[in-house]
Amino acid sequence: MAEIRIRNSNERISGEHNVKSFLEKQEVLYEHWEASKLPAELHEKFKLTDEEKAQILSTFDEEIKDLAARRGYKTWDLIALSDATPNLDDLLKKFEQVHTHVEDEVRAITAGKGIFIIKGTDDVGYFDVELEAGDVISVPEHKAHFFTLMENRQIVAVRLFIETEGWIAHPYEDATFQKA
Repeated sequence: MAEIRIRNSNERISGEHNVKSFLEKQEVLYEHWEASKLPAELHEKFKLTDEEKAQILSTFDEEIKDLAARRGYKTWDLIALSDATPNLDDLLKKFEQVHTHVEDEVRAITAGKGIFIIKGTDDVGYFDVELEAGDVISVPEHKAHFFTLMENRQIVAVRLFIETEGWIAHPYEDATFQKA
């Protein structure tokens, strides 16, 4: 279940209702899918074959298509990151820059953990959304954010897009942002 840490106060928010309520006030969509429906052999597997990626997408086909229909997403894929990923540190440097998009950034976590760092309203500032299997988040277009891995450095996530080109980031300079 997702948990939130507000960076300027170190306040933590937990519990599905509390997390969802906080994120709604920040214009961030949060949902929860049933991660246990994934076959057991894929719960902790982070280096995936094309067949295993297709199996994960097939397992969550109904949820993906429902979310896509409600939010206008046209394409989706699966990303798997771990220490087995070639050039993982270089890839993370690309992710770990505050940026925006001209469409939502959506992640449905199917295994592992990750963190979205999001710029909230002026009274909140930046906050971390710690995600695990089953958590689904959509950061709205033009909202400053970035994504990174947690200590275990392992994640598998479905990504949904409106633009068929996929993930296009626009750097966001913010003097108030401080890395944790």
